[in-house]
Amino acid sequence: MSEEQRLIASKRWQRILGRLVGLSIVAGALLLTVWVFRDLSTRPRTDDAFVRANTVGIAPHVSGPITVLRVVDNQAVKQGEVLFVVDPRPYEAAFAKAEAQLLMTDLEIQGFEGAVRAAEAEVLRREAEAEYASQYLARVRPLLENQFVTADQVFEAESAASAAVAAMARAESELDQVRMESGQIGEVNARRKRAQAELLEAKLNLDYCTVLAPFDGYVTNLNIAVGEYANRGKEVFALVDNRTWYVMANFREVYLEGIRPGMKAEVYLMSYPGHVFEGEVQGIGWALWQRNGSTVGILPDVEPSLNWVRLAQRFPVRVVLEPPHPDFPYRMGNTAVVTIKSPE
Repeated sequence: MSEEQRLIASKRWQRILGRLVGLSIVAGALLLTVWVFRDLSTRPRTDDAFVRANTVGIAPHVSGPITVLRVVDNQAVKQGEVLFVVDPRPYEAAFAKAEAQLLMTDLEIQGFEGAVRAAEAEVLRREAEAEYASQYLARVRPLLENQFVTADQVFEAESAASAAVAAMARAESELDQVRMESGQIGEVNARRKRAQAELLEAKLNLDYCTVLAPFDGYVTNLNIAVGEYANRGKEVFALVDNRTWYVMANFREVYLEGIRPGMKAEVYLMSYPGHVFEGEVQGIGWALWQRNGSTVGILPDVEPSLNWVRLAQRFPVRVVLEPPHPDFPYRMGNTAVVTIKSPE
């Protein structure tokens, strides 16, 4: 075989080999595409996901300057731990005043109770007199017909009975007046109940001066110092709830059919490459905010990946994470990749 023939044969085999390689690449790409779509249909996956936790704004129930600050920004705290203290002196004075007021009220009530007992005794005496006068009149009237008594005697008996009834009515009215002045309503004394309520309020306000952590968490966005005036109900910093962490994973709606509450999930965080976190689907969002104004603003707003083409909408799926590990703490806003495990 001449050199020219060998060259032609070599080129022919190169073309055949190139075509085979090209066909293999196309076939491999097709197989890979089929595998990816099949895997996504059985194991939905998204990289549009972020770690979330509940946050609570810490605000005092009373106003005043901060005298003690026990935490710093980003500090981990336990439930019941002291965060800061509002100047308690005005509230200590209010508590002492309320205690004294309750004592004074009890003394006043004791005085009124004596007056009530005297008024009750007077009512009983007047009732007895009215009963006697009524019975005497009932005995005297029949005697007038047989002239055993005079008309004047009957008139005197009638007058005495009327006077006794009037005296009894006055005694009952005076008893009601004394009871009203003492604040007695049935078995409850309103004056004492009010004094007790004022004392309880003063005690609560005094306790509120010491602000405690409502749960285990992390202090964040702390921008206060000792001496700063804290206003009642105004947040001074936030506390990240460390009890429950979850991922808000936005899945395309075409994958929602394969996702159910209770399904297990694998979560990968960019902060810890190679480490797999376990999670469980808690629920799938039922509504999204629409930019055409047809929905209310409190609904979740999931941005589309592209604006120039109509894409499948993405719905938030909440995946509750396993309890945090000391070596792999969660942080709000961590970028995550979530894969829903296929059911067993």
